[in-house]
Amino acid sequence: MTRARLGLVAIVLGCLLTACAGTPATPPPASRGSGASDQAGTSQPRVDVDTPALRALKRKAGIAPCPAAKAPPARGGLPGVVLPCLGGGRDVRLSGLRGPMVVNLFAQWCGPCREELPHYQRLHEKAGHRLRVLGLDYLDTQPAGALALARTAGVTYPLVADPGGSVRTAFRVRGLPGIVLVDAAGRVVDVEYRVISSYAELRGLVRQRLGVQLPR
Repeated sequence: MTRARLGLVAIVLGCLLTACAGTPATPPPASRGSGASDQAGTSQPRVDVDTPALRALKRKAGIAPCPAAKAPPARGGLPGVVLPCLGGGRDVRLSGLRGPMVVNLFAQWCGPCREELPHYQRLHEKAGHRLRVLGLDYLDTQPAGALALARTAGVTYPLVADPGGSVRTAFRVRGLPGIVLVDAAGRVVDVEYRVISSYAELRGLVRQRLGVQLPR
């Protein structure tokens, strides 16, 4: 066998052993603090989202504590993943949440997310007890950047972190930003990947999909 062919065989064998899928052959080491877990309990790549510095950033931004999630899983509901509260606080089991609720998938690296976050904040302010808003920092390894973005955008609704992409399959994530609408029974009635251009657009979507009428 020629030297060139031997080199080619070595490359092919290397790809087979490391999957050649753009991900490391071994998972990155877990960092201190909370991380995400999937439905099967498999540990996801961890990013420390609860440190004294992050807690300070969260306090300065005035972000609300993460909600308690004590309800049993609903048929057609949110996935059974447990996500850490961004900037410290109780972990959240998504399947234990009930609506009416709007979940905004965002990240500090997502340009359009920066433009639409104020519309979600206005929804949060207008909704009162009629609707809850939850931010989900998706596939983001920069929690400080995410909290800084939230503060700049004026976001005060609760935020959870999914640095390992645990919700990717359940929500069929194909890009950001995204919106998930959950009804009062806990069922996911809609998942869309679109840029919300105004509060009026968001308000109309909530009325159509969840039947919740909010002030202008």
